[in-house]
Amino acid sequence: MTTKARLLATTIDCADPKALAGFYHEVTGMEITYADENYAALSDGVTSIYFGRVADRTPVEWPSPDKQFHLDFRVPDVEQAVEDYLKLGAVKPEFQPGITEEGVGWVVLRDPEGHVFCVCPEKS
Repeated sequence: MTTKARLLATTIDCADPKALAGFYHEVTGMEITYADENYAALSDGVTSIYFGRVADRTPVEWPSPDKQFHLDFRVPDVEQAVEDYLKLGAVKPEFQPGITEEGVGWVVLRDPEGHVFCVCPEKS
């Protein structure tokens, strides 16, 4: 039998861990449990997001087959959340696969360091 693992956290490479942790703290409300120039952490006691300094990191273009991951967040009001996150420094790229003629399913944003994340409705 294979040893079963539980996910501890997702770690995001970035140039400024403290600043990016601050951005995601505002997005998620998760507590900043540690932050210095090289490393930062957010947690709600169950889920954690870590940020590690990689000085020469270059953001991947969107859309691109080079994208390796993205985070999805559920929100009660997608349009309001997008407006809020744009004020925090997120950017809304032109390519939006979740917006169709039928309406908004989800919205793709880029955080201040260029990582892609999706803003999804409560029921998706």
